[in-house]
Amino acid sequence: MLRFVVEFTTFFKSMACNQSNLTPLIPKYVFSCQSFITPLKFIFSLDKRINVGNIFYFCVCLWLAYKLFLFFYFRSNKFIALKASIDNHIDDCNQLNNHIEELKNSHDGIASYDYGTAKLQDNSKYKFKRANWEQAGKSNKTHNCSASVCKNASDQPFKYLCKYFNIKTNEETLVDFESTLNDFAAAEQGKVLLDKQRDAILESIRSSIPSIIISFSKKMLIKKLGLFDVDLGDLHFQTYTFQYVSSGGNSSVKTDIRLDLENLEAFIIYLSELVKFRSSAAGQRSLMTARLREKIKQRDDHTCQFCQISTADEKNILLEIDHIIPISKGGMTFEENLQTLCWRCNRSKGAKIIN
Repeated sequence: MLRFVVEFTTFFKSMACNQSNLTPLIPKYVFSCQSFITPLKFIFSLDKRINVGNIFYFCVCLWLAYKLFLFFYFRSNKFIALKASIDNHIDDCNQLNNHIEELKNSHDGIASYDYGTAKLQDNSKYKFKRANWEQAGKSNKTHNCSASVCKNASDQPFKYLCKYFNIKTNEETLVDFESTLNDFAAAEQGKVLLDKQRDAILESIRSSIPSIIISFSKKMLIKKLGLFDVDLGDLHFQTYTFQYVSSGGNSSVKTDIRLDLENLEAFIIYLSELVKFRSSAAGQRSLMTARLREKIKQRDDHTCQFCQISTADEKNILLEIDHIIPISKGGMTFEENLQTLCWRCNRSKGAKIIN
């Protein structure tokens, strides 16, 4: 607490000596240190009786003083100059954040069969409670079925996912899921690196920021610096549900299949076995698995094949695996058609063929 008092009192004293910075914003009397010192005198005074009212008064004064401290600090020339000195790093961090969000929007396009639309009305004479009927709703990620199908789906999730969610077991579907897995894997790695990159920026300016702000107002500091919010959640992983609701609506069973990174990779292996079983020539190629992605990065010495930046140069750089000849132009997942690119180069290359 004493450190906090010293910091914001020192700040206001410095502003009082240079009122020209903030004269248009506040009247001169605000700079009077007496307005901040008065409530502090009583807390250290031994001849005053401490009671709930005094403690409340002190806390309110301290809170108001801290809010004023933040208000004027983030509008001071010192903070504006500090922010300008790291603008390039902040812009790079925000661009990576946008790229990760784009990767997370990659989706597999799975949906239950469309049987048309209808409106359900419960006209039961005795108005039985059918809470689960109401919650069931209609979603293309939910398949309403019998209890036995729910049980079988829990035993053989991939088989029943293909059967009831209209997933064709062919090469095109396999490629789509591999692309989704590759994007999601890059997004998950990117989230970790982005968090480290943001922490590195804050660490580089720590000595120039009052420690009380870093301790108690870090989120506000990040916002004032212009850094975008980083979504570290995993809601982009889709969950597909088999659901049984009894005729009375009072009992239900459901099986959830969540296609996270581990399940996606297992599902891709399952699909590939079906494709190979049908003697697809394309199905004999490599699968875009975590092991293959790491193998390509090691082969390329964790270096972008375009700009030559490596993890040795920038430890928090996001490296991605790119198809030299894009899949959309007939390219296949063979090691010879894969290369390591940093996220910036991969983003600018897109689906182009660059010689």
